[in-house]
Amino acid sequence: MNEKTSTGSGAVRAGSKSAERRVPATATDAPPQPAQRRKSKRREQRRSIDTRLAILSAALDEFAERGFDGASMRRIGERAGLDFTLITYHFSNKDALWKAVAEWGLGEMLGAEVPANSGLSAKDQVRVEFLAYFNFTTANPAFHNFMLRSMYGNEERMRWMIDNYLTRIRESAKPRLVQAQADGEMIEGEPDLLYYIMIGAVSALSSLRGEIELTTGYRLEDPKVQAAFWNIIERVFFR
Repeated sequence: MNEKTSTGSGAVRAGSKSAERRVPATATDAPPQPAQRRKSKRREQRRSIDTRLAILSAALDEFAERGFDGASMRRIGERAGLDFTLITYHFSNKDALWKAVAEWGLGEMLGAEVPANSGLSAKDQVRVEFLAYFNFTTANPAFHNFMLRSMYGNEERMRWMIDNYLTRIRESAKPRLVQAQADGEMIEGEPDLLYYIMIGAVSALSSLRGEIELTTGYRLEDPKVQAAFWNIIERVFFR
């Protein structure tokens, strides 16, 4: 028997061109299709949004407890369970992060503004806007202390907040309050003062949460307590 027959007619010698031939690419080797790329991009965007929200929430607590000067970017990272470098990736410095926290909270009221052509009555427009603020403050009770420390801690930051948000929110709400009063659907009173009374009342459940829980047993986190509190707001201010 010669060497050729002993190797078998179908055998391939090592080192031959046939042995070096590459295995054809499979479907899994193909570049990502457009739908796959879009899905991957959406996941990345969602992660970025979640990370940003975690940072804002941690920063809100830090600023509320320690004020701007006492707050630490590194400690904010620890609160959020994120590396310090990730905090500075999203927010270049502490001032930028402070402004982002203010925009997050005050933007809730600006974002809740109802278009004039919405078909809602002036009373319902006011209700929607203040309910949005109520929902945000109950979900983020540290916002009250954040505002207090911001308003009395530094004149420059206070002026930034007033010029960029607080004046705009009040001036937007005032005509709706005036119209709702004229319609007989809100309590009477000087509109500017009424606005601030409502701000104080709506945020009371979150700003006084510790005292309320200790003296009454009502807990801010209880949806039934939130519903009962808002029901009182409705009956006090709206007709």
